[in-house]
This record gives sequence, C-alpha cells and structure tokens, in this order.
Amino acid sequence: MGDRSAIEWTEATWNPTTGCDRVSRGCDNCYAMTLAKRLKAMGQPRYQRDGDPRTSGPGFGLTVHPDGLGLPLTWKRPRIVFVNSMSDLFHAQVPVKFVRQVFEVMAATPQHTYQVLTKRARRLRRLAPSLTWPSNLWMGVSVEDGDVVDRIDDLRAVPAAVRFLSCEPLLGPLPDLVLDDIGWVIAGGESGAHARPMDPAWVESLRDQCTGAAVPFFFKQWGGRTPKAGGRELDGRTWDDMPVAVATRPRIGAVHQSRLQ
Repeated sequence: MGDRSAIEWTEATWNPTTGCDRVSRGCDNCYAMTLAKRLKAMGQPRYQRDGDPRTSGPGFGLTVHPDGLGLPLTWKRPRIVFVNSMSDLFHAQVPVKFVRQVFEVMAATPQHTYQVLTKRARRLRRLAPSLTWPSNLWMGVSVEDGDVVDRIDDLRAVPAAVRFLSCEPLLGPLPDLVLDDIGWVIAGGESGAHARPMDPAWVESLRDQCTGAAVPFFFKQWGGRTPKAGGRELDGRTWDDMPVAVATRPRIGAVHQSRLQ
C-alpha cells in the first residue's frame, strides 16, 4: 500500500486485500502475480500465502487485511486512490462484510477519489444493491478483448458516480462498443518479458469510438518488455483525458467532464 503510485492514471494505491486468481486471458501475464512472488521472497508479511498453482502463484493467495482498512484515514492531502492494485475487491473469497467495510472507509473519506477495478463483473452486479455507493467512488471493469465485453453491461447496472473501462492489456479489437453511461476509458498494451503485441488499429478504433461518444480517453502505454518501452504517444500526442473527480480535482492529465448518472 503506497502514498504514491507510478501508475499514470492514479496517485496512490490502497490494498485492503492482496492476491487473486486468473479468470481470463488478461490475467495470463499478471504484473501483480509476478510482484507478489518477489515480495514473498523478500519476506513481506502480506504476501506469504500461496495461491492455487493452477490459477495463482507464490505469495498471491487471496488474503484479507483488516489492519489495512484505516490507511486512507491517515492521508491528510486529498488524492486519487486505486483500490486493490494487487488484488480484486470482488473476488469470490472476499467476504461481503469486508467489501462493505471498504466502501464505508471510502464514504468516510470524501476528500479522496477512489478507483475500483474488477474482472468479477457478475459478482459486482450481484452485490451492488447491498452496498452504499459514495459519490467519490469510480467503478471500473477490465475489458481486454471481445470475449469479455459482457462485463460492460454488468457495470452499467451499478450506481457508481463514474463508470470506467480498463482495456489493458488490450489483446484484441473492440469494435462497436456501446459506451452509454460509461464515463472514462483507459487503454494500454501489455508489458513484461512475455508481453503480447497490441495492434495500433485496435487502439485507434477505441480512441475514435470514445471521441465520437464524448467519453474521456486515457492511453497509458504501448507496452513491451518494460511499461515505458514503447512510449505513450498515439498519433503524435499523449491522451490523458480524465473524468471530473467528484471528491477532489484531479492533478494528473487533462480534465474533461464525465457523464455522471
């Protein structure tokens, strides 16, 4: 859990849970799984539980950390916070009671803006009516290729102030997306030793769809062996569009009005 983050579209990370399991192609080269293995070897206490070797890895077993719930309460300066960069809050092994506690902390700290991202869109949709949704929470789903676009319909059913898509790693074309009630789209290529290539046409199409629908578009990276290997420019410029934060004005990228519910 960190007061700062190198992720271009956020400012800090908060991991009240750690660990996860593969659920789709986007998980195959998971950076968090690789990092967890390293943290386990370093003796980091939050990464000592191993996951199922068929779907997870060393140090990456789903673990709930009640002692980490209060971290945002200690931050005086408002910031944009990515929740669970090393896990998935809607993983089946995260108790509903704990999900509610995380939401309660977000509601109790309206000075911060929280970004929650999941691949478990069906559980998200199922639990949404039982959760209290604060206005400083942005909710997103990962959409890496055409096989998982149904996650967008699940997201649309959620009463979040901002709904967003993370198309990273982008592993295939996403033509004809329905962007109704979507307030932000992030796209990016895969990075790491086994990074799969991203066709520029996939990114250009996604950017054009967002532009046509007046949806803020953020291009994170082309990818490669390292996150910065291919740079961030698309058609000669960077795309850093952000929705307007509810709780605090973003200090990263250009600010664009999102379509709030």
